[in-house]
Amino acid sequence: MPNFYSVIIGTELLNGRRVDSHFEFLNAELIKRGFEQRASFVISDEPDFIEDLFNFIKRDRDSVLFSFGGIGSTPDDYTRAIASKVFSNSKLQIHKEALTLLEDKFKSNLNQNRLELINFPENSKLLLNPVNQIPGFYLEDRFFFTPGFPEMAREMVKFALDKFFPKNEVVKYRLSVKVDTSEGELIEFMKSLPDEIELSSLPTMDKKVDLSLASINKNKLQFHFDNLLRELSNLNINFKRY
Repeated sequence: MPNFYSVIIGTELLNGRRVDSHFEFLNAELIKRGFEQRASFVISDEPDFIEDLFNFIKRDRDSVLFSFGGIGSTPDDYTRAIASKVFSNSKLQIHKEALTLLEDKFKSNLNQNRLELINFPENSKLLLNPVNQIPGFYLEDRFFFTPGFPEMAREMVKFALDKFFPKNEVVKYRLSVKVDTSEGELIEFMKSLPDEIELSSLPTMDKKVDLSLASINKNKLQFHFDNLLRELSNLNINFKRY
């Protein structure tokens, strides 16, 4: 089962100069295919911080990374070099297929700054960009690097998911109930659940709880959910399934 991570790089998001839209889009595309994110990070343009985070994600053998931003040619675009160091242990090099794309686009105006845009880690494959033809890249079919511009990144995300993760073959079942009591009344039941039952408890200020159980094992999920409803009935607690 893949563990999806997003890293959204941009100091301008943290200081309020821009508003992120990558998380919402990626999350929607994953849910549409039966997946969900394990973690999402919005971070500043700090090379050491980016490197530490990439290494953290790499240590998860089931990780899939979508990285947004930092692949331009300005001095604060660090992502390409850090991705090369962490994920391919190589120096950056001009990608031959990407070079052809840029030669077609810029003709005689292909200068060094523009060449820097396709200075990718060794063994990179391209994420094509229908907006301005300047590609992103990916490594090992699971580490994807896109521009910070949502209009460009979205097409690359959809391409990557359609190609490598079109549909989750592992179905997760979910059963939910709205309970007319405080969360504290349900803690003992929550503690009794085995690790294979995923628990989500969302209390409200008016002492109600949206309680949701999920599992890939449909029968075990139903067993523990039935136990919950039975416990609520025994305690004369009102509830409504949804």
